Amino acid sequence: MHAPTDTMADKTSPFRTAEQRESDRNAKRQAVLRAAVRMFNERGFHATSLEEVATSLGITKPTIYHYLGNKEQVLIECMTIGLIQLQEAAAKARAEPGTAVDRLRGFLKRYAEVNMAEFGQCVIRTGDELLSPEGLEKLRSLKRPIDDAMRSFISEGIEEGSIAPHDPKMLAFTLAGALNWPARWYDTSGELSSAEIAEQLVAILETGFSPRAGIRHKTRSQGRK
Repeated sequence: MHAPTDTMADKTSPFRTAEQRESDRNAKRQAVLRAAVRMFNERGFHATSLEEVATSLGITKPTIYHYLGNKEQVLIECMTIGLIQLQEAAAKARAEPGTAVDRLRGFLKRYAEVNMAEFGQCVIRTGDELLSPEGLEKLRSLKRPIDDAMRSFISEGIEEGSIAPHDPKMLAFTLAGALNWPARWYDTSGELSSAEIAEQLVAILETGFSPRAGIRHKTRSQGRK
């Protein structure tokens, strides 16, 4: 008699494989995070309890502790997802062909879209005062590559002449501030999609950092001397 092959064992075994168990675990973690981020965004961190998150999923509070930990750890996981999405947007823009301003434009559009999605909204709507020192440092370490990417695109554009000569740090602060704000007012039931809003916002902002805008700014500055 031949021993059953691995394929036959997979089909007949009542036990789940390690890969299947891990897949189930990840699916359950994602379900908790989606429910939690929705409540954090709608009610705020302090007004949301893990009991409410658990009830909305038909599970118990200890189940959330098992998969994610305490409430701050759940919040940090939600924010981490949003920040990783922004890091991925920067990496994708970096790989795109064209000029630096093309890459900056692509990054800014995706930046705005992420901030209007649930996990991005959580990043923007969560104040530093809600986090422990350890949690705050972890999130700051995730934000640094995003800030560095935006400043890099700006500096490269200034060097090649596709972006007006501004202080890269100040311009990055200005762009980020403008594109963070929609996270607080965007409504999925509105007339425009997040992609359409992002397109319009970036087009408006681009009038301020295009080379022609830099010439106008320089002319006005000279005129005041």
